[in-house]
Amino acid sequence: MTAVDWVMPAIGEVTDWQEALYRDIHQHPELSMQEVRTRGIVADHLRQQGFAVDEFGGGVVGVLANGEGPTVLFRADMDALPVLEAERFDYRSTDTGTLAGETVPVMHACGHDMHVASAIGAAAVLAAHRDRWRGTYIALFQPGEEVAAGARSMVAAGLVDRVPRPDVALGQHVLATPVSGSVAIADGPVLSTAVSIRVTVHGHGSHGSMPHLSVDPVVLAAAIVTRLQTVVAREIAPDQFGVVTAGSLRAGASANIIPDDATLLLNLRAYDQGVLEQMQAAVERIVRAECAAARSPRDPLVETYDPYPLTDNDPAAVARVRAGMVAVLGQDRVLQMQPATASEDFSTLPDAFGVPYAYWGFGGFVEGRPTVANHNPGFLPDLQPTLTTGTAAAVAGALAWLGVGD
Repeated sequence: MTAVDWVMPAIGEVTDWQEALYRDIHQHPELSMQEVRTRGIVADHLRQQGFAVDEFGGGVVGVLANGEGPTVLFRADMDALPVLEAERFDYRSTDTGTLAGETVPVMHACGHDMHVASAIGAAAVLAAHRDRWRGTYIALFQPGEEVAAGARSMVAAGLVDRVPRPDVALGQHVLATPVSGSVAIADGPVLSTAVSIRVTVHGHGSHGSMPHLSVDPVVLAAAIVTRLQTVVAREIAPDQFGVVTAGSLRAGASANIIPDDATLLLNLRAYDQGVLEQMQAAVERIVRAECAAARSPRDPLVETYDPYPLTDNDPAAVARVRAGMVAVLGQDRVLQMQPATASEDFSTLPDAFGVPYAYWGFGGFVEGRPTVANHNPGFLPDLQPTLTTGTAAAVAGALAWLGVGD
């Protein structure tokens, strides 16, 4: 019996409880690095399926040893976002969380609830059909992807020493494209490397009617924003990808008061670490030059945070995963993934072990339904065939290494 003959029927055996699990996790989302309830649910399911479970770094890992053979790590992220859900249905999230000391609405606006449910379903299928594979399967559920903290937290807590060294690491993300029921994968860079920068510039406050007595940090910050637009346009080669975004400019609280300082929040993205570092250097150079030109009384404060690594798929791993997916889903449902400008911390995990990895997307919206981007208040993937497809892709990817008799 080949994978195509048994995987989809096996997924059908878990569909009822898996859909209920998805609805429950969607209805009760948790913010980054606060995924206590979700982690408990995951750990309970893994134990019931026969996995050896370990919780550390805010995440949970289940290890299922099934004889001699390769070791595969499959990762799912668990955190939600501080977003008020727009949709109205019976499992809409009404939960809140605490962020920077404030109570905020919380929603699975990025689809990590779909990732968790798919990964638990895949673990259950593999646990129930151990006669179909050999080796070790590692189900890793990671916190804090949205703040680029969770993978680093698990590595810092001893991931490499607490988990068997995998031969390959796998991961996936539900997306607005392709159409639900399909997956998309490609080798090379598929998600950008990124970093955020907080820039604080200093001025000298004054009455709004007396600007000549001030050093205006608002004008200074505005000049920096304008000048930053030349970084990609004039310093990055046309055949390279780079983005510099000024997402926030905050200064003052009154129309007639020139404040003492202003704060900019910037986001940089590239498909090449060297390009990202080139843009970072340009940002700092421009900030310091504009401060000097404005007669700023103090040096600016430039702080980097939320660094994301490049997701650069290994060609051999992708070829193997693609073949496994085609065997289960069929050629017409396994598409070529186009590089996305979003970022992920997934590759931090395989990089810690020094092993290859493959990361892919699966569609969340059925054909004909208007798509909604991740992080939108209305992001709600169609439950099916999205959940079944995500589960099948996870199983197929693992079986590309672990499968026997196919």
